[in-house]
Amino acid sequence: MTDTSGKQLLHLVFGGELTSLESVDFKDLSKLDIVGIFPNYAAAHAAWKAKAQATVDNAQMRYFIVHLHRLLEPQA
Repeated sequence: MTDTSGKQLLHLVFGGELTSLESVDFKDLSKLDIVGIFPNYAAAHAAWKAKAQATVDNAQMRYFIVHLHRLLEPQA
């Protein structure tokens, strides 16, 4: 999903170490890695991919992309 309309579609990239591979519960919320907020999915995906690849040796480390624009305008 890329932004082709020129409209700003904010995305948040963050991650951290999970308590187990079967859940999305973080071991320590104070150690969450907030990568940043990006103006479109393509930029967010590039940041997510870089962080995910950099932490590939830790199986419990996960990064996520949150579609902030969907939270800001849920009717759209």
